[in-house]
Amino acid sequence: MAEPPILSLEGLGLQQGGRWLFGDPAHGDGLDLHIGPRDRLALIGRNGVGKTTLLRLITGEVEPDRGVRKVKAYANIVWLEQEPDFSSCATLMDFALAGDRAPPEHGVEAIASQLGIDMTTPAATASGGERRRAAIARALAQEPDLILLDEPTNHLDLAAIDWLESWLDRYRGAFVVISHDRTFLKRLTRATLWLDRGNIRRKEVGFGGYEAWEEQAYAEEARAAHKLDAKLKIEAHWLERGVTARRKRNMGRLEKLWDMRAQRAAMISPGGTAKLKLASDAEFKSKSVIVAEDITKSYDGREIIKPFSLRIQRGDRIGLVGSNGAGKTTLLKLLTKEIAPDSGTVTHAQTLSGVMIDQQRALLDPQKSVRQVLAEGGDWIDVRGNRKHVQAYLKDFLFDPGLVDAKIGTFSGGERSRLLLAREFARTSNLLVLDEPTNDLDLETLDLLQEVIADYEGTVLIVSHDRDFLDRTVTVTLGLDGSGSVDIVAGGYEDWEKIRKKRPAKKQAADNAGDAGDAPQDQPPGPAPAPPKSGKLTYKDQRDYDQLPARIEELESLISKGETALADPALYTADPEKFARINRSLQLAREEKDAAEERWLMLAEQVES
Repeated sequence: MAEPPILSLEGLGLQQGGRWLFGDPAHGDGLDLHIGPRDRLALIGRNGVGKTTLLRLITGEVEPDRGVRKVKAYANIVWLEQEPDFSSCATLMDFALAGDRAPPEHGVEAIASQLGIDMTTPAATASGGERRRAAIARALAQEPDLILLDEPTNHLDLAAIDWLESWLDRYRGAFVVISHDRTFLKRLTRATLWLDRGNIRRKEVGFGGYEAWEEQAYAEEARAAHKLDAKLKIEAHWLERGVTARRKRNMGRLEKLWDMRAQRAAMISPGGTAKLKLASDAEFKSKSVIVAEDITKSYDGREIIKPFSLRIQRGDRIGLVGSNGAGKTTLLKLLTKEIAPDSGTVTHAQTLSGVMIDQQRALLDPQKSVRQVLAEGGDWIDVRGNRKHVQAYLKDFLFDPGLVDAKIGTFSGGERSRLLLAREFARTSNLLVLDEPTNDLDLETLDLLQEVIADYEGTVLIVSHDRDFLDRTVTVTLGLDGSGSVDIVAGGYEDWEKIRKKRPAKKQAADNAGDAGDAPQDQPPGPAPAPPKSGKLTYKDQRDYDQLPARIEELESLISKGETALADPALYTADPEKFARINRSLQLAREEKDAAEERWLMLAEQVES
């Protein structure tokens, strides 16, 4: 017998600001949504389409103007808000235990300890990362049947993101997640909800298949519009902003990025931890904009940065990654000469002129208009030395030009972040410093930001925990593990991760030899050490090594067929038992495939050793 959905929304309609946000009666029967007991759903849509409002409808916090909300008896629905209210709480634990459905304190403490957060911290002085981890501890300790996650990775470092991904991977309930973190979405989601123009579409593919689905949907709409001899409005679906064309351009930019990484790789010694070779040719030196030579920094006797050297060239895109407390901000301040090193030198090119874009959108005066923020109240803006009409510039950053006189206070957090980017990118500079630039940006804006960075003619320094964003933008990654050492890697986050995965056995050997001085502090939880390798496989191992590829291919075929069957929107209504049966089989096939791939890769590593 098929399990009933945890929650159903049927014929839902909601008015906001005098217009129908969802379910306009003039254009259909309203919004329908069913969430099953094991659903892992990505909720996708541009800023302003109502994603967070939809979560409020799911929780019952907002009442619809029409339609029905049905919830399974005794179902526990928990919402991890993007910006929880800590104002009335003395400590983080007070926040966690507030409300009608307060979780048990021991449950909160157990999760908080794994996340590395002290729940006695005063709420008023807690950082954004501490508040986010406290909110996660509160939400997960409630043992939800359905958890709604609104930008859960905002303000989290890599260690906390890894922990949350592992928890959700083991979680047996359902979840709906809004996130700009593509890696997070690809790893965890099994189906996608696409909120678009007041309607919701569902496809039984995880976020990894979303972009292809989106392009296909827009192409079908374009063909239908052409047949009707009607032009769909740019504000409605953004196809005319070139969704497909932009992604093709981005592929070209990625090819260019890979070429730049290859050039940089030639300057880095094979170990990945040694300093960049300081080339002697005049051309290389003339292109250098920041030169750090044997710099160090310590606080309270702890080495934050051990002797470190780096030449940053004009046009480099440098990513800084690591857990909170590993030293990213310290290294960034050293490279920009905001602070001085304890030893060594940092030299800047005389012509270096920088702009720093941090998370200061709150400093935008809510009473000012867009025109005042961008063009000081005029009609024209200087964009890196070129004059441009402010409305045309707004379109470049995916804003409706008609918003030029709108007050900043009416904008969402994501829209304010985008406006801040528009203002700062207009300034004339040859060094751009970005501190966590992806927070609160939707996927469309992230694509735009990647374009702008790729086309920027100067040098870029990026501090970010967004792994996919770094993989798409940076030429060199500076990886900090908290030990004081800095890995210099040609490539993005994934390239650094490959180096880290090869390291546990070596570090264990060093620890056994008594080299405790290099032990990482605040090290993110990494993969378990690899098993002892042997050039020979046992009979069972050899059989698995030979047979698993065919089994993986067979499972991939089964998964593809199952996803195709579940993509039929009529299946659940016509035969819910069949829908549930296919869904269960699909989940089992995915789990078996993941295990088979992991097993085969481990055996392949032994064979190659």
